[in-house]
Parts: sequence; structure tokens; C-alpha cells
Amino acid sequence: MLPEPSPGFKWIQSTHGPALVCEALAPWADHVFTTRSWTLGSAGGCEQERGWEEIASALGVPGAALLRARQVHGADVIVHRAGDDRSGRLGEADVLVTDDPSVGLAIQTADCLPLLIADRRTGAIAAAHAGWRGLAARVPQAAVRALADQFGGRAGDLVAVIGPAISAPRYEVGADVRARFEQAGCTAEQLARWFTAAARPAHWNFDGWVAASDQLTAAGLSGEQIHAASLCTASHPAVFCSYRRDGAGAGRIAAAIRGPRR
Repeated sequence: MLPEPSPGFKWIQSTHGPALVCEALAPWADHVFTTRSWTLGSAGGCEQERGWEEIASALGVPGAALLRARQVHGADVIVHRAGDDRSGRLGEADVLVTDDPSVGLAIQTADCLPLLIADRRTGAIAAAHAGWRGLAARVPQAAVRALADQFGGRAGDLVAVIGPAISAPRYEVGADVRARFEQAGCTAEQLARWFTAAARPAHWNFDGWVAASDQLTAAGLSGEQIHAASLCTASHPAVFCSYRRDGAGAGRIAAAIRGPRR
């Protein structure tokens, strides 16, 4: 049985297994959040070219037109413009943006938060990867800012989707993590919303879903523009990959998006 996502999300069945889509994003961009039954979901699956070919096929693009970066838990952005050479694997970054409808963007996760954004006015899109380090670096705001700076996007025209990621009850962190957010200038109110006391002293449960949503709101999006699947990767071993649950042998799930075809 597949877990029930938030309203506005639905499961679809592809050749490679079930995938999650957001109904609010669907009119503006083809997209999928994959599950562990896809090739990427197996141990080492993200190193197999066949796994990425499956993602490209789901978006209707050739394998070489599926753009992805080496994720490094930061907030750097790679920009691909229509007309640029398509190079498939790009450099180091955790945010990808493009206005080219002939390519897809993809990121991989195994507990970290996947974020997909589409601009309803310009057709530009973004895909972003954010673990706790990325959220401390404000990856959601970096993605919104990149769409504005590179393609003239306006916050009010965006649709943002937060895909499956580890939930706060399954994500205990230590004082070093909380300290990183304090050093990044997060307010006491933000810290109180994102960190709740865990059972062990000097430990907290970190809510990446709320942190990402709050950061998108701070970037100018309204609550109606932000859609969260509210599915915990660590809580559904038959469906999602989880590094915290399975360790180094965990597979990966992908979040992939392609802009409107003109």
C-alpha cells in the first residue's frame, strides 16, 4: 500500500514503478518524485546510467538532456539557458534553474528535502536539494532569487513543491546543527518553529518541511503557492529511500522537472 500524501498530490504508475506528482504543479511543468522501486532506489542505483535514463524518459527528454549536478550540501546555483549546450552532468551545486523546455532538471535525495519550482508566467523552473546544511544556507530562497535574477521571475507567479523527506519525529539532531542555524542568523522565532526538544539532552527534532516552507514565505510566496507532500522517507521503507534508516547502502529517490513545451 502506498502512503497517503497531502491533499493535492497523487500517485501515478509509470513503467518503472509508482511516482508522486503535485496537481498544482502539473499544469505548469512535467515532474515526478520517484520511489525506491525505480533503479535509483537500489543500492548504487544512482551510479547506473539506466537509472537516469528512466528519469529522463519520464519527462520525455533524451538522457543527455537531463541536467543534474554534483550535490554538495550548499546553496550554489547552476543556470542553464535555452540555447546553451546540454551537458547532462554539471558541476557542483544544489540548485538548478533553466528556461529551456527541451531539458529536464533532476536532483537525488535519501532523506534530504527535494524542492521543485515552476514560474507560471515565464516558464522557468528550478530543482533544489536541501538537507539541514542546505536549509541553514537558505536553499529555498536561493532558488527563488535565481529565478528572479536570471529569468525575471516574480515570487507571486511561482508554484513550489516540497517532496518526500525525513520528518521531524524521525530526525533528531545535535547542538552542532542548531548552532549552524544560529550562526546563519536565524531568529529565535524560526529556531523555535524548526527545532523541538528531543528526549535526549542537547538534542532536537528538526522540521525541514516547516523550515523550507517558512523560507519560501520569506522569499515572497504565499501559503497557497507552497505545496508539501508531507511524506516521511524514513517512515515508509517499502516506498522511499532513507539514509538515516538504511545507512550507506540506501538507494536514492529523484525529484525531476521539465518546463512547459512551447
